[in-house]
Amino acid sequence: MCRHLGYLGPVTTLAELVLEPEHSLLEQSFAPRDMRGAGTLNADGFGVGWYRPDGSGPARYRAAVPMWTDGSFRDVAAEVVSPAVVAAVRSATAGMPVGAGACAPFSDGTWLFSHNGRVTGWPESLAKAAARLEVVDLLTLEAPTDSAVLWALLRQRLGEGVAAERAVAELLGEVVAAAPGSRMNLLLTDGARLVATTWTHALWVRRTDESVVVASEPFGPADGWVEIPDRSLMVADTGRVDVTALAEVWQP
Repeated sequence: MCRHLGYLGPVTTLAELVLEPEHSLLEQSFAPRDMRGAGTLNADGFGVGWYRPDGSGPARYRAAVPMWTDGSFRDVAAEVVSPAVVAAVRSATAGMPVGAGACAPFSDGTWLFSHNGRVTGWPESLAKAAARLEVVDLLTLEAPTDSAVLWALLRQRLGEGVAAERAVAELLGEVVAAAPGSRMNLLLTDGARLVATTWTHALWVRRTDESVVVASEPFGPADGWVEIPDRSLMVADTGRVDVTALAEVWQP
């Protein structure tokens, strides 16, 4: 059921964040501890998005292979440094394509987005919502997957000027109303803030004086991790972590 993480803080190499810690995202690709709903591996591709230290970006590296098989990424990850990262490993829902374009993070402008979960009843359950999209947005989806459509719908709200946390909460509410039983852990960043949801899957956060990291599963040092309650909206930066019950933001 995929794994993802988001990081804001002092400049770090991608390797120090994604590959080297104990139970890193790399390890979670082949030995996850908390898969729910389906799957035992996250072997259907991966992606990492990052912002450069000068504030530009984001840039991405995505591949349709298991993270542990990609030697080129190891070389890149040792050299690339960033103060803001979103990374994900993918376990594809049965019937959905496997390809780099289907791997999070998705990107547009300053945004990076990841979806950990699945939309039940796909594709019929998203047809009504997707009908609001411009035809060119549908024709240019990176992959015919639920996550890619969710990103198009969220990007539409953001483009209309809706605040990131409200746009994320509204999208989640619309989808779970149309597709009950969906798993909707969403993660969005502009490089300065992290906005995330928990909806029938786990999310953890760890904040220090200088950094904040959110992840589907804790990694690295065990101390300091706090589990976010299910059905919550989390907004975080390096100075704060705010957690709100989604029912207070959006009423089903």
